[in-house]
Amino acid sequence: MSEEQTINSLEELGDVAEVSAPEAPVYVQKLDAQGRAYATGKRKDAVARVWIKPGSGRITINGREFEKYFARPVLRLVLLQPLVAAERTDQYDIVANVSGGGLSGQAGAVRHGLSKALTHFEPALRPVLKKGGFLTRDSRVVERKKYGKAKARRSFQFSKR
Repeated sequence: MSEEQTINSLEELGDVAEVSAPEAPVYVQKLDAQGRAYATGKRKDAVARVWIKPGSGRITINGREFEKYFARPVLRLVLLQPLVAAERTDQYDIVANVSGGGLSGQAGAVRHGLSKALTHFEPALRPVLKKGGFLTRDSRVVERKKYGKAKARRSFQFSKR
């Protein structure tokens, strides 16, 4: 339409403006030279670097078997959640280097990194992992201690005497 032409109704405005729905991003496979997918996962103060490649289902964390590294069954369950949700339990070999934080944060960081690496290896798994909430970085961290307080919010004991 020319600049001189006026628009008198919403129907005319609809004719003028070409509405194009934004296209969904297309996710592609991202592999390194060895055919592995890499991702970084974070949780609390822990940071995990995770590599996955097709294999028999071996999971190695900081050079040790994951059953030995995460002795508590709950932590192993947390780590395996993305694989169970995607139904890929024994299809990938996983190598992770994790540092910082405690064991719970490290398990969460490996879970986050594993989920991201799975989406890099198989982009079709993204909706399943996204629905399970595995791709979202849990941003909760410990609140810092404030001056004049015993901890972040706890005050020192008060006595009237």
